[in-house]
Amino acid sequence: MNFQFQYTEFLWLFSALAIFICLFLFLLRWKKKTIKKIGDTNLVKQLIKNFSSRLFTTKFILFSLAFALGVVAVANLRKPGAADNIARKGIDVVIALDVSRSMLATDITPNRLERAKQMILRLMVAGKAYLQMPLTVDHGAAAIFVSSSNPDAIPTQGTVFSEALQMSARAFNTKEGRFKSVVLISDGEDHDEETMQTAADLEQQGVMVCTVGIGSPEGAQIPDSATNDFKRDAMGNIVISKLNEAILQQIAQKTNGIYVHFENGDQTVDALMKQLSQVERKTFVDVSLLNYKTYYMWFTMAMFLLLILEFILPERKRKLA
Repeated sequence: MNFQFQYTEFLWLFSALAIFICLFLFLLRWKKKTIKKIGDTNLVKQLIKNFSSRLFTTKFILFSLAFALGVVAVANLRKPGAADNIARKGIDVVIALDVSRSMLATDITPNRLERAKQMILRLMVAGKAYLQMPLTVDHGAAAIFVSSSNPDAIPTQGTVFSEALQMSARAFNTKEGRFKSVVLISDGEDHDEETMQTAADLEQQGVMVCTVGIGSPEGAQIPDSATNDFKRDAMGNIVISKLNEAILQQIAQKTNGIYVHFENGDQTVDALMKQLSQVERKTFVDVSLLNYKTYYMWFTMAMFLLLILEFILPERKRKLA
């Protein structure tokens, strides 16, 4: 396999070399103009006879090479090595988690959102052999993303299933009509009339949607951190958030998925895993298991050596004894 850069986003720093070159040429031109302005060329040459333009240029070249080596080191040039069992079979799964305020209801402890997060983490571990979330095999990063999810992460409150499903569909490879599934976790309080049409569109694209209803039909109050009270409507009445299983069941049925009412995390995960295992799996390469040979240290050492050489190299000519 060929060499590659791990952090290609840093390669733009190479463009700084063009700026350095322009500044260097501008400095040389400025020096020549300054010498001419002084007047007596022979006098100026006598005054700067110990200055070496060749050494000055050499120092610039050393600095530029050191900078280029530093960019290569930061971008981490590496070469993929051997790895065992890097071929995996799996499906692309998008987890769509409802983080609206109603998910803070405490009809299940500590609240709906926290229990949903715990269930997602269990699902990630259970499906680690083939589950990619979100379309990645970096489960550590995904776990951090899940744990940090909260209602403050969205600018506009309200649950809109159609937008969530459409965004989930855009995450998939459009060239593949298989191996795709969405796990939608919500209390079912949808505020959109286009949900079922979107579900039908996803079914045509080969996307299976499994839904998880979290909460109770009786409902619960929603804590409001801004007022240290419960959320109230325009009339001042306390809002009761109830689980709407009907819409979640309809979405799952429309897309050949299943609906699971969350009561126990392990049972919910088992039901989802059983359903997801029925989806045909594709073969993919888990690059997180590759053993890479990196070369950044060599480039870093070369960079420092050049900088040291540039620092100790004088601009003045050596005086003959």
